[in-house]
Amino acid sequence: MILVPLVIVQAVALQIFYGTHLDIISRRFALAISGEIATTVELLQRYPSPEDRVWILQNAWRQWEIAMRVEPGASLPRGRRASLIGPVDDDLTGSLRQRLSLPFSIDWASDPVSVLVRVQLPDAVLDVQAPRKRLYTGTIYLFFLWLVGSAVLLFIIAALFMRNQVRAIRRLAAAAEAFGMGRDIGPIRPEGATEVRQAAAAFNRMQERIRRFLQQRTEMLAGVSHDLRTPLTRLRLALAMLPAQEELREDITAMTADVEEMERMVRGYLAFARGEAIEQARLIDLSDLLKDVAAGARRSGTEIGLDLPGELTLRLRPDALRRAITNLVDNACRHAQRVMLAATPIGVRNVQVTVDDDGPGIHPDHREGAFRPFESGKDGGTGLGLTIARDIVRAHGGDITLEDSPLGGLRARILLPV
Repeated sequence: MILVPLVIVQAVALQIFYGTHLDIISRRFALAISGEIATTVELLQRYPSPEDRVWILQNAWRQWEIAMRVEPGASLPRGRRASLIGPVDDDLTGSLRQRLSLPFSIDWASDPVSVLVRVQLPDAVLDVQAPRKRLYTGTIYLFFLWLVGSAVLLFIIAALFMRNQVRAIRRLAAAAEAFGMGRDIGPIRPEGATEVRQAAAAFNRMQERIRRFLQQRTEMLAGVSHDLRTPLTRLRLALAMLPAQEELREDITAMTADVEEMERMVRGYLAFARGEAIEQARLIDLSDLLKDVAAGARRSGTEIGLDLPGELTLRLRPDALRRAITNLVDNACRHAQRVMLAATPIGVRNVQVTVDDDGPGIHPDHREGAFRPFESGKDGGTGLGLTIARDIVRAHGGDITLEDSPLGGLRARILLPV
């Protein structure tokens, strides 16, 4: 934002200087040199005697400080001499063509301090050593030095300034990304420009409000847990103390099942809520975690296969993620005979975990609704398993989708960031 406009302004100024001022000065210098050469040529042609030629060449040195000599019987060599890029070469060539009716050549490369001009006379060649300093102006070099120096200096200043600002913005973005994945990074130090510091301070306040909300939610749910478990315990005791009459056996069994289901609902959701508020993310081997989940499923009598890479190290909340994957595996085990658990790296930034089964699956129109709380479906479950699993995965920065499985049933696909 600072460097580019400055360079453009200086480039425009250079173009104006190069196209007008330098061009005018170059033409004037070339006209002066060419006029002195043309005057000398006319005098040599008008006074061809050797004595006159000596006087004319000496006078040219005294008056104009141009070294000249005559080579009798010589002729101009064929071929082009080295030229110069810029207006000076073209201006000198054009001026000599206007003032001389004789052939000539200009050599810019042979002598570092002079420009060699050779003019073909009728019986000789006039060698002219025109000083380069009479054809150039030093202001153009000063202007170029100012252009390059100021651009480099401003680029260094702008680079240092922008690096500090970008570093602060990147740190804020990384903190927001980590906090969105459930990693407690603590408050960040505001730095950089005033606006960036304000954004960092607002982010710290947001973190504190969210932590306070999670703590209040956990405390509230702990109170709800106590309030709900007390009457549920009394109900369970009352059912256990009822007389074992045959006509009441079926009703007692149904009521006991209802009480147990309510206890599972409360216990599952409260465990999820407490884990989200307390557990911190750490580096774990995802493959080992999936092996533990599969081992737990096998202990319940389910056939479950594994397809895992050697090692997948991710920063996760292991208990929460184990709960999410266990919920998916339990759902698959209730509806299928065969379950497949797999993990695959996706590029360098993501890992995919899939839970496949050969059960009846879910209709595509109903798959998104299965994630809503208390969508029990046909199995009569509590309807919190998929909801809790998606909340946990999204808290890690990933997501869960339901798809058709290659085994013929349902696939739950988890995408986790590395």
